[in-house]
Amino acid sequence: MLSSFKRFLIGRPLKSTELGEQKLNILKALAILSSDALSSVAYGTEQILIVLATISVVAFWYSIPIAVGVLFLLAALILSYRQIIYSYPHGGGAYVVSKENIGEKAGLIAGGSLLVDYILTVAVSVTAGTDAITSAFPALHAHSVFIAVVLVIFITILNLRGITESASILAYPVYLFVIALFILIGVGLFKIVTGDISPSAQHASIGAPVQGITLFLLLRAFASGCSALTGVEAISNAIPTFKDPAPKNAARTLILMGSLLALLFSGITFLAYYYGIAPKADETVVSQIAEETFGRNYLYFFVQGTTALILVLAANTGYSAFPLLAFALAKDKYMPRMFTIRGDRLGYSNGIVSLGVASIILIIASKGQTEHLIPLYAVGVFIPFTLSQTGMIIKWLREKPAGWVAKLTANLIGALITLTVLIIFFVTKLGQVWFVIIFLPLIVLMFKRINSHYESVGEQLRIHPEDEAMPVQGNVIIVPVAGITKVVENSINYAKSLTDQIFAVYVSFDRQDEKRFEEKWEKWQPDVRLVTLHSHYRSILHPLSKFIDTVEHKASENNYRVTVLIPQFITKKNWHNILHNQSSLLIRAYLIFKKRVIVATLPYHFKK
Repeated sequence: MLSSFKRFLIGRPLKSTELGEQKLNILKALAILSSDALSSVAYGTEQILIVLATISVVAFWYSIPIAVGVLFLLAALILSYRQIIYSYPHGGGAYVVSKENIGEKAGLIAGGSLLVDYILTVAVSVTAGTDAITSAFPALHAHSVFIAVVLVIFITILNLRGITESASILAYPVYLFVIALFILIGVGLFKIVTGDISPSAQHASIGAPVQGITLFLLLRAFASGCSALTGVEAISNAIPTFKDPAPKNAARTLILMGSLLALLFSGITFLAYYYGIAPKADETVVSQIAEETFGRNYLYFFVQGTTALILVLAANTGYSAFPLLAFALAKDKYMPRMFTIRGDRLGYSNGIVSLGVASIILIIASKGQTEHLIPLYAVGVFIPFTLSQTGMIIKWLREKPAGWVAKLTANLIGALITLTVLIIFFVTKLGQVWFVIIFLPLIVLMFKRINSHYESVGEQLRIHPEDEAMPVQGNVIIVPVAGITKVVENSINYAKSLTDQIFAVYVSFDRQDEKRFEEKWEKWQPDVRLVTLHSHYRSILHPLSKFIDTVEHKASENNYRVTVLIPQFITKKNWHNILHNQSSLLIRAYLIFKKRVIVATLPYHFKK
């Protein structure tokens, strides 16, 4: 039944030879890998206005020069990541760049930051999408956390079905969102040119003096607006998911994404300024712009519907990039090996499920409040931004290829700006992002401990030619028995086929019972030595363990191996197991940790 339900949810298993069919073309990749960056248009402008609103509505004109600064940084990042795509065509992005050019710790900081960022991508995107839904339908506001959790589960299942299938489904909402916002911006600009706007739409002139404005506050607003750049790095991490030539297709997708992001962000910021839109707790800025432009008609709901869809589905960028980054870290022995295994649908399903679970925990912990997550989200991405730019600077200085000065200049500008933004975040929003200062060292320590474990295991498993193994002279088999049954008979006969050094061990709780059993055994198996152990405290494990230790000590002196052969019957139906004592399971679980003892189980299957 579970297998059928799994097939219903994620589809039939795919052959390994079908992996090529799971690659993305540019149109699908733009939808699945750019949805995070494009969706940030829905809240990037709002984050700028929230900071400026602490002064007055007159300060809203500063959103225009701040947006120009954000676009300048966007251009620097696009140029930088385009170079990363061609320099590191196997993916890995900031993690690989930082690790190879700066050092192991820098790579792990970048990798850890990105893993957290992708978890936040899912949480922020889904909660922002839920906000868009509740803006259109205020009655649902009280159920926002439940709605967000259900949406995460839906996207997780969708991604478990395979990247191509999820891309085919998600492409439509992404492109509908782009069309909806271009319609909104186009109609809004047309109404401004023709003067067909509401008299209530008032704005301060650009350059108007603002009382109380400071450089500190403007830098804070700029840093908040940079949240619109989250997701830019995702394409460089996911190059292996592109159809060949993968680097060329990835670079084209990156340019397309940057162009669309620049146009949409500019248009929304300008309309918000011209309409004099102020951020509200219960309605998004995009919702207010759409209502001002169209009124509450079908076009308004089209904009809100597609905005909600892309905000929710922007989480898919995290689902595309997180498993690939986890794979890269696991391949380098910094994360558990399970993240290198492909699932039934050829995706890294362990990474997908882990991301979904972590995102749900974060949404519940933050009570679905987007504004509580965005500062962490932005910091999580600007750390690897800065490290990747710095790594590329070191690469160009070391290798000095043709045209390296121009490439170095682009990365240097990008590094200075991203570092500045990062410092601004820590200075202005320390109360919201202090967690990163504690968490990142812990995650790097975790990576190092995992790596140390794998290195230790590898060293212990490695065969050295100079090592001389002691020859094994024979085998001693210990068979714990609970009675004279077919299960025990099956085990004893099997043990006889391997060796004549057999001990049948019976643990008794009663002296009379012990004596009766010895008499029965002598008649039934006179050629197999029976050892009876009396347990004063009704424990099977303690006396059995002491006996095994004694035998093992004597056997090791003669280069003999000790095997504990545990008889176990297997019932016809699983629920029958609760009707029987599972002492064999307890014995096996206890003995498995003994270093020099082999534990084997011989099953006996019931027919009814």
